[in-house]
Amino acid sequence: MIIDTHCHIDLYQNPKKVLQDCVNADMTVLAMTNLPSHFEMGYIHFISLKKIRLALGMHPLMADFHKKEFDLFLKNFSKTSYIGEVGLDFSKEGISTKDIQIDTFSKILTIISGQKKILSIHSRKAEKEVLDLLLKNNIQSAIFHWYSGGLNLIDSIVEAGYYFSVNPAMVKSMSGRKIISKIPRHLILTETDGPFIDEKNHPIKPGQIQAVITFLANEWHLSTWEVERVISFNFLKLINNLK
Repeated sequence: MIIDTHCHIDLYQNPKKVLQDCVNADMTVLAMTNLPSHFEMGYIHFISLKKIRLALGMHPLMADFHKKEFDLFLKNFSKTSYIGEVGLDFSKEGISTKDIQIDTFSKILTIISGQKKILSIHSRKAEKEVLDLLLKNNIQSAIFHWYSGGLNLIDSIVEAGYYFSVNPAMVKSMSGRKIISKIPRHLILTETDGPFIDEKNHPIKPGQIQAVITFLANEWHLSTWEVERVISFNFLKLINNLK
């Protein structure tokens, strides 16, 4: 069972073909959006699909659009159980809009608090702030996508019961491998973050997670089939929170 919990199908050159390829491959995909207007454009193409779900997003690096788009977020909130990509980014690229990001993310979490939703979280250079806001708002189900923060904070995220989605780019770096090794196996999920990762000079395709499965098999001393079973069990446990 191929599970890709964070992929941007709408940002590929031919989204309709990519989506159909996912359907044909019978894979499970959580498709992120970066703004509510993007969600609205894509929603009709996902509404009848069972294994491929469209998430409602408000990307922190799109902060200049947040105020304009927030009403659209509220309008579409009831249409999906998946929220993403949302979060904070205090890197060099995002730090100038820090205050807007915090305001937007806080409002989103206030709305989600007490609701049966699963979040896919962007937390670059703002991992502690993201965790604090999730806990403050009593968020039950969240996935830290492509976590790149400190190893020490992982214990606090684990204690809160939040998941981590890991991708092939993380496997290729020493820091990424250290992070993956620190995460308990019952809280690991797989992702591609396609098309933002390259595999053999081409954008990674949804579900192209073999490198992660192989790494985990070596790390855990399991067969690849057993690793896939662990990931499937983790994902099923997570989505049971929606019931």
